[in-house]
Amino acid sequence: MRPRIGLTGGIGSGKSTVAQGFAQQGCYVIDADRIARTLTLPGGAAIAPIAARMGAHFIGADGALDRARMRDAAFRDPGYKAQLEGILHPLIRQQIDQQYQHACDTNAPLVIFDIPLLAESGQWSPRLDQVIVVDCLERTQIARVQQRNQLPQAAIEAIMAQQATRLQRLRKADWVLWNETLSLQALGEAVFDLYNELIAHYRLLQPD
Repeated sequence: MRPRIGLTGGIGSGKSTVAQGFAQQGCYVIDADRIARTLTLPGGAAIAPIAARMGAHFIGADGALDRARMRDAAFRDPGYKAQLEGILHPLIRQQIDQQYQHACDTNAPLVIFDIPLLAESGQWSPRLDQVIVVDCLERTQIARVQQRNQLPQAAIEAIMAQQATRLQRLRKADWVLWNETLSLQALGEAVFDLYNELIAHYRLLQPD
C-alpha cells in the first residue's frame, strides 16, 4: 500500500501545477477532474445513466455530455447538479479506487489524489492519509483566472462561491503550500521540498 495524499485548492490557486510537480518527482497522480471528464465523453460510463435519468437532451450530437446545457440547468435548479453528482460520484470513486490499486503495483513512493472539491465532500477525509492545501489570497485567485481564461470577475466570483471557502479548505489541511507570490520555479522548488518532507514523514526511500 502507498500513502494516500489528498491535494486540493481553489480555482487559480496553482493546484494543477503542484500536481504536475509531484508527478515529476515520480508520484502517481490520480486526477479526479480528468476522470469525471472521461466519464462524460462519448462512450463514457456516465452517458447512458445521464440520458436515462436526466433526459437525452443533455447529451450532445457528438455523444458527450452537453456541458453548457447542464450548466444552465443547474444554475436554474440546483436539483440538476445533485442528480448529476449522484450519477458521477460513485463512478468517480470506483475509478479512483481502481487507479489506486494500480498505483500500489508501481514504484511510485506516494499517491496524490488531486481532488478539487475535496473540502466540499465529507467522503474523502476517511479515505486519505493526509491532505495538502494549495492556498493563496482570493484576489490572487481572481487575477490568475482572469489572466488565464479571460473570464469576467463576476463569473469567477460565482465559481468561487460554489466552492469551499479558504477557511474550510485550510481546516482540512495537514500541509499548506502558500502560493501567493511564488514564481513557477519557486513553486516547483516548494513542491520538491514538500515531497521530501512527505518522504521523510513516511520513512520511504525514493525509487531507484
